Amino acid sequence: MSQILDKTKTVARYEQVKAFIIERIDCGEWKVGHRLPSEHEFVEQLGVSRMTIHRALRELTADGIVRRAQGVGTFVAQPAKRVELLEIRDIIDDIVASGHQHRAEVIAIETVRADSDLATAFEQRPGARLFRSLIVHYEDDLPLQLEERYVSPHFAPDYLEQDFTRINPHRHLYGIAGPEEIEHVVFAVTPPQHICDLLQLQKPEACLQLMRRTWVEGRVVMKGIFTYSGNRYSFGGRYRP
Repeated sequence: MSQILDKTKTVARYEQVKAFIIERIDCGEWKVGHRLPSEHEFVEQLGVSRMTIHRALRELTADGIVRRAQGVGTFVAQPAKRVELLEIRDIIDDIVASGHQHRAEVIAIETVRADSDLATAFEQRPGARLFRSLIVHYEDDLPLQLEERYVSPHFAPDYLEQDFTRINPHRHLYGIAGPEEIEHVVFAVTPPQHICDLLQLQKPEACLQLMRRTWVEGRVVMKGIFTYSGNRYSFGGRYRP
């Protein structure tokens, strides 16, 4: 059974595992709700390491292709409906345009080491150095957005030196170089307590969470996670069909 994957290919083994799983989903062999083999069963069947299987399943989970239930197993996910947003404006522009006052509170600005998920997002190895900022944006006295950014030090070496109560991180990064490619994915989430506290939510409630990645010269330079109270903010667009 270990010959299912072609060891002569130069494609990374975890990518071959992902392709193996996706092929079975696409051909209808594994339908929505189907329980995938366990990691141990995959190791035996495909002849690869458990770490390789774990990475493949983690990335497929992040892509919404499978879902993992702790202690139960991994299942083929119901495809999420996804539409392209024409434009998502900077939060400061939205606040000012509505006639309100904007202010920013910097919660954290620091250097971190990429965990496995961040390493995947930045297409780097785990442990790579990244800059992180965590900022709450207020409309008058009401928290409207929690902005968490991870930035490549190679792209913005002076990022940690900026005063983001006075300088807009979005404009600072665009001032270095405009992105060549942008990825937007929006989720509905119930945030953990520390996010509820920062957004001054009286109780856990549905929030919108936007994940954004930007590329410059073919490299991921920024990953942002922007969380909004579902009762205070919405996304929209207008287009001609």
